[in-house]
Amino acid sequence: MRYTLRKSQRLSSKKAIKELFAGADTHVATSYPLRAIYRKTEGAGIRILVSVSKRHFKHAVDRNRCKRQIREAYRLNQHMLSVVPTLSLDIAIIWTSPELQPSHLVSRKLIILLEKILCQIQEAPTTSLPEP
Repeated sequence: MRYTLRKSQRLSSKKAIKELFAGADTHVATSYPLRAIYRKTEGAGIRILVSVSKRHFKHAVDRNRCKRQIREAYRLNQHMLSVVPTLSLDIAIIWTSPELQPSHLVSRKLIILLEKILCQIQEAPTTSLPEP
């Protein structure tokens, strides 16, 4: 398996981002300093968006460092989500801490976050229409 993060794996469509944050079918998982908002989609694969607030870090270099840490941790651990072969998700990963964190901590917290997402997806009841 190649450890890459391609353009097709990034959530960039304004419509999809709007649906992710405004949708009623979204779910949340938290592992401080990270929070994930995600929703199941139709056949687009797994796409991520990384966000670090300007409120927490005034300097762009600090925001970019946090985003780089998150993307690198996701890139190395994205295979965890391939356990479910037909899984199709949009995920927004948001930095919630006002302090910079070491990369090994961010990586460990992202692994916990991905495990929580998998648990919540596998526990979610599948809705099916009743037979007439």
